[in-house]
Amino acid sequence: MRIGNTIYLDHQATTPADPCILHRMAPFFKRAFGNPHSTDHIRGWEAAQAVEGAAASVAALIGADSDEIIFTSGATEANNLALLGLGRRAAKGKRKRVLVSAVEHKCVLGAARALAEWHGFAVETVPVDGAGRVDLARLAAMLADDVLLVSVMAVNNEIGTIQDVEAIGGLARRHGARFHCDAAQAPLAMDLGGLARHVDLLSLSAHKMYGPMGVGALYVARELQGEIEPLFYGGGQQNGLRSGTVPVALCVGLAAAAELAGADDAPATRAALRRRRDSFVAGLRRLRWPIAVNGCLGQAGHPGNASICFQGFAAQDLLGALQPRLAASTGAACASGIPEPSHVLRAIGLDAASADATIRFSLGHGTTDADISDALALLEEALANLAPSR
Repeated sequence: MRIGNTIYLDHQATTPADPCILHRMAPFFKRAFGNPHSTDHIRGWEAAQAVEGAAASVAALIGADSDEIIFTSGATEANNLALLGLGRRAAKGKRKRVLVSAVEHKCVLGAARALAEWHGFAVETVPVDGAGRVDLARLAAMLADDVLLVSVMAVNNEIGTIQDVEAIGGLARRHGARFHCDAAQAPLAMDLGGLARHVDLLSLSAHKMYGPMGVGALYVARELQGEIEPLFYGGGQQNGLRSGTVPVALCVGLAAAAELAGADDAPATRAALRRRRDSFVAGLRRLRWPIAVNGCLGQAGHPGNASICFQGFAAQDLLGALQPRLAASTGAACASGIPEPSHVLRAIGLDAASADATIRFSLGHGTTDADISDALALLEEALANLAPSR
């Protein structure tokens, strides 16, 4: 897709809100603007009914029940509520170890560090292979009866690798550990139906699946809800787990996005996206400059993800040369303005130079064949211009 004159290939950062989702949301900014917690009049009842319907739609996406869905401000809050909420309540218990994969999102790693620093948990990293897949044998060896929680994301946000959620959940439950899954990137990459059977906690984000920014959800299995400490306190809304007025329009938007992600034509949509991604990667391989693909292609990876190492180039220089004509992301994170190598790329074995040469291209439903052709031409031009300065 194009935004003005820019080819947008950064859909894993955020997706554009689908027009039909905005249409579904609009009434709740206008006529049906009631507070869902106002129980004394019809406008509050209408809003509450909309929130209940939204929870049912989100639950249906993963095979859960509506009372197991807690609306949040996004996946970051959901991940923090999962780890900190469970850990704070269990801090005085005997299970004092937390296992997280080496390629988790930074908000999961940060919440895990907080458990270690504030509550005395031992946080251990589960290694991954060169494609970013969790080492199941190593995970099995690390698990014991003192593990409280295992946290592994369903689909990686940088390299697109899809994890074996069912196998990981089975290993965790064998030892009585809880399993949290950050599934923010999963709705556009895989079928989520029945996923709730394999996890205890699962995080979602609307703006990663063509919904609005500012809303997400945490699935909390019903039997686990009494073991979660809220992050903040107030009126005790949402089963006492997340106080505050629920944003009706945003919840409706998340629900509409979940319905699109779980629609009957979703497999065909993913297949079409994968074909375009494969065409893009094939075109990159035909260029004069060597590349390496990080993560997994085929069914084992996000159908829109292409994490590409442009060997001998600096990703920041290449992206700068492409502005404002093409939008993508580097393989590096930036903390407080200080660039640092991506922990995901280092975890799969890339050295600093290769990590710094990596760009994540993420195609979306609106990406066309013309976008791919034009993006390849822009990349060839930029690489040619940068080559003499290497």
